[in-house]
Amino acid sequence: MASLSGEYATSQQRSSFALIGLSANELEQFAISHGEAAFRGRQIHNWLYVKGVKSLDEITVLPRRWRTSLEERGVKVGRLNEIKRLVASDQTTKLLLETSDGQNVEAVGIPTNHRLTVCVSSQVGCAMGCRFCATGKEGLQRSLDSHEIIDQVLSIREVMNRRPSHVVFMGMGEPLMNCDAVLSAIRCLNNDLGIGQRRITVSTVGVPNTITKLAESSLKVLGRAQFTLAVSLHAPTQETREKLIPVAKSYPIQMLLQDCRNYFSLTGRRVSFEYILLGNLNDKDEHAHQLADLVGGFQSHVNLIAYNPIKEEQFKRPSKSRIRSFQEILEKRGIAVSFRSSRGLDQNAACGQLRRQHAQRS
Repeated sequence: MASLSGEYATSQQRSSFALIGLSANELEQFAISHGEAAFRGRQIHNWLYVKGVKSLDEITVLPRRWRTSLEERGVKVGRLNEIKRLVASDQTTKLLLETSDGQNVEAVGIPTNHRLTVCVSSQVGCAMGCRFCATGKEGLQRSLDSHEIIDQVLSIREVMNRRPSHVVFMGMGEPLMNCDAVLSAIRCLNNDLGIGQRRITVSTVGVPNTITKLAESSLKVLGRAQFTLAVSLHAPTQETREKLIPVAKSYPIQMLLQDCRNYFSLTGRRVSFEYILLGNLNDKDEHAHQLADLVGGFQSHVNLIAYNPIKEEQFKRPSKSRIRSFQEILEKRGIAVSFRSSRGLDQNAACGQLRRQHAQRS
């Protein structure tokens, strides 16, 4: 993180400064810089990350005069406002959260008996324009600050009254186009909220010149890159991929795979390939064999996902038998593969749908 003085200079231009995202040591220095004892910083840390306060007024252990002074200087906790909540029959919970400048972002809590995964957004909207994604239909408004990413995990923890065990950067936006904030958020989630890096996944559609930068920056910011990199492949050939993902036209699939090999060399972490199965488009047996040819011998894992429908496109979900056949071919070819079931279908849980519905009704 930049020095606190540098952060203040930037924050004054934005008219506010968020405390969420600061470590215990940084909060101690924050307190000292205001003429307070270092333990005040540790108190703030506890109230931010354990108690989950939303305003300075709630941190009642701090002297009132200091709270008032901080508010006058534009210092905020940095929480977002919940404006809509949807709970599916499987208890998947989707939140629409409002930022301080009136933008809306989505976060999703996906529970099972043994874990709670939070799917977080890294941007407001997305510039990638993937045809199967509702978020891309609206374009990109801006990238999120690290505290706006961290808040999504805190908000899901609150409404579901359960400690998140896993975090996936698979919500709105392209994480690698907001790399600094994403890595800062991962550092906080790991160190301050106690979520292990190995339980964090960063998903990218694949943007030129970003995967190697992610590896190098991770080693600098985090000390070690133990989170999972998930690349949204979605097609076994360049031609099909270009039809689904516009950015693929400037990023040939073989170049993408070479960058993934470089990522493995730098970090020692295998890459996960996300593959959305679209009925009659990329789910046939021949496509499974093509995919096996593409990633065979690669330190990787393939995660199959059935398409989650959006009204703007006519893509179809594949049949269960087609999914099984596709997976069995990969397994017989020696490819590490799993199938991820869709959650929250009865509440339109596809990324970007809740935000778009809210905007259309407003």
